[in-house]
Amino acid sequence: MRFTRGFFPTLKEAPAEAEVVSHRLMVRAAMIRRLAGGVYTLLPLGLKAQRKVEQICREELGRAGAQEVLLPALNPAELWQRTGRWDVYGKELMRLKDRHGRDFCLGPTHEEVVTDLVAREVRSYRDLPLNLYQIQTKFRDEIRPRFGVMRGREFTMKDGYSFDRDEAGAEESYRAMVEAYRRIFRRCGLQFGVVEADPGAIGGSFSHEFMVMADTGEEAIHVCGACEYAANAEKTPVRLALPAASGGKIEKVHTPGARTIGEVSAFLGVPVDRLTKTLLYLADGKPVAALVPGHRELNETKLKNALGAAELVMADPETVQRLSRAEVGFAGPVGLSGARVLADPSLQGRAGLVLGANETDYHYVGAQEGRDFRADAFADLTLAQEGDPCPRCGKPLAVRRGIEVGHVFKLGTKYSASLGASYLDEKGESQTIIMGCYGIGIGRTVAAAIEQNHDADGIIWPVPLAPYQVDVIPVNAADAPSREKAEALYRALEGEGVEAALDDRDERAGVKFKDADLIGFPYKLVVGPRGLKEGKAEVKSRRTGETQMLPLEGAAAALGERIRKDAGAPS
Repeated sequence: MRFTRGFFPTLKEAPAEAEVVSHRLMVRAAMIRRLAGGVYTLLPLGLKAQRKVEQICREELGRAGAQEVLLPALNPAELWQRTGRWDVYGKELMRLKDRHGRDFCLGPTHEEVVTDLVAREVRSYRDLPLNLYQIQTKFRDEIRPRFGVMRGREFTMKDGYSFDRDEAGAEESYRAMVEAYRRIFRRCGLQFGVVEADPGAIGGSFSHEFMVMADTGEEAIHVCGACEYAANAEKTPVRLALPAASGGKIEKVHTPGARTIGEVSAFLGVPVDRLTKTLLYLADGKPVAALVPGHRELNETKLKNALGAAELVMADPETVQRLSRAEVGFAGPVGLSGARVLADPSLQGRAGLVLGANETDYHYVGAQEGRDFRADAFADLTLAQEGDPCPRCGKPLAVRRGIEVGHVFKLGTKYSASLGASYLDEKGESQTIIMGCYGIGIGRTVAAAIEQNHDADGIIWPVPLAPYQVDVIPVNAADAPSREKAEALYRALEGEGVEAALDDRDERAGVKFKDADLIGFPYKLVVGPRGLKEGKAEVKSRRTGETQMLPLEGAAAALGERIRKDAGAPS
């Protein structure tokens, strides 16, 4: 591609709403443009990078035995109602009606549609196993779209689904997809980890996330250096062992203006682990009080799972006032009525607790679970933190940051049972198909690659994902010999199978170099009068900054060989 014919509108400054590195650089490097909140146009450079990820996915999934389909983005409500997700999915589901008043949604994921397809077509055990995938636009009405293409309302996703006769087959399909995903992300040139994860709204018995490690990652990952345990923050089990506390009688004390854990601890002169947070929620519209030790954070995913709730929202001040008869900050379980009480196991039977007294400016001291109040149920509700013991080996956990780019699920029969996906076994008896689900965020993978590979000057593309691998730059486009030799090298690189760009603009060399670094070409091939006198051109690596003078004759072949080596081959 020649710059004079290309659509590369680079920018010196990023828009104010760009919060993370990838968003800023994708806008500045002419990859995306915002149309509306969470909705972006892909410009040629952005689309080329995304197509690179898609092609790697197609090659590795085909290698693993998966077949590509294309499912409708427009989904009838009936399918989602049969699985119960029409109501469960909540406001993120983009809903619409056709001219006849029938309900539809724009697919955020395609479990219902693909399961309906298989239910209609698969009859016998001879038709299984089956593995289908698609690469398609998805739609989710995010409450707060942010981070550019990493959390948008319209995005490209690879979603795949396996269908097996039994658990053993489903386990084999799951392992095959995990290995395919490992190959995909290795070929993308990314540093990543595989962590245990919560299945979330998709459901299923088990899941793993593929996380690209980056200091700017939006998710916390807990890792153990001793046994290689890894899980995201939502999933990591916590078993708290709190210091012993003395009992005594419960007593209500005046705590004027002290409503936060820190304020109450300071006012009463007691350690924060003696305090108990009482957090009020609505779970599927029903009031719930969640109790955790004062020095720990509540894990809302664990609470939602413990309740088996489809929707969990924090109670607003009016609901808090109605339930506790007090302002926010003074709720507690003693005498609390109208709400189910769930508590972290570390609070079971614990004495000497400090609790909100359900009266503004008052707290209880000396309270004891089981004597002064009783939890309706106990469940691990706390968020793991740095230094907590590993749930496998007991060694301290470390916290890392990551960006989710892939997620694999063991679905079991959650969808096949609801939608009648079954087969006749060897005995002629009907059996329910066992399913798995496998997703990769295509745009997120591009953005994650940028988060992991950049510097102050711009993007540093891994060669396999680079929109163009070489930028051929004549230092002075007005100098005929430089221009002609640059043209010849550009054509020779294309002959080597290298995707090259030719910066043939009538611009200063400094402008060309800055744009090359911003866009992130893995290599610059610079042609100037000084080098021509020696019969050489300068090659500079974007990643290492290393420069080398190559003879003009053979320069394209040498650079092509280097790029093929950098890109690697499927292993």
